[in-house]
Amino acid sequence: MVISQKLDQFYTQNNLDKNGGQDNDYFMMKFRFFSLKLPNSEFRKKVVYIHDIEHVLFDCDVSWKGEAYIAGWEIATGMWKHFPIGIMSLWAMGFGLFTHPKDVLNGYKKGLNYTGLIDRKIPKNEIMNLTLKEVDHLLLKKETQTFSSLTFGLWSLVSIIIMTFPLLLVVILGFVFL
Repeated sequence: MVISQKLDQFYTQNNLDKNGGQDNDYFMMKFRFFSLKLPNSEFRKKVVYIHDIEHVLFDCDVSWKGEAYIAGWEIATGMWKHFPIGIMSLWAMGFGLFTHPKDVLNGYKKGLNYTGLIDRKIPKNEIMNLTLKEVDHLLLKKETQTFSSLTFGLWSLVSIIIMTFPLLLVVILGFVFL
């Protein structure tokens, strides 16, 4: 089965819109007690399929547990270099460290030995006709990297700062204008 077919299954199984909602003006971020309706930027529309392929490749659903794993994987592969989507990955990693830290760590460790799909710059129509095994082989690095707890700790700190920045901003502004 090729990626395009696996993605269709993934979207159906996770109650997502066709093409992962890439044609929509907004997307929803669901939390336990509420959801946020966020603008679907042009950049996100262009790369959401890459994020979805990662979910399929590593058999992760769209729960926060699955997102935590994928966020860790993306940061380890260098997704942070691609602004603004890298900010979303860092934010998700920060949130994941509070909700599913073990999954963030496992995704990060796995990602050390992969090149990010976004960095391969393979045209979408080509990647959609590959199998999961072919994509996995394509992204797997030839030389393995060793895990560094210091590097992971630094990325964890950065991701938590990015995740909490809006709250910190409100608190700081509150003190300034009191």
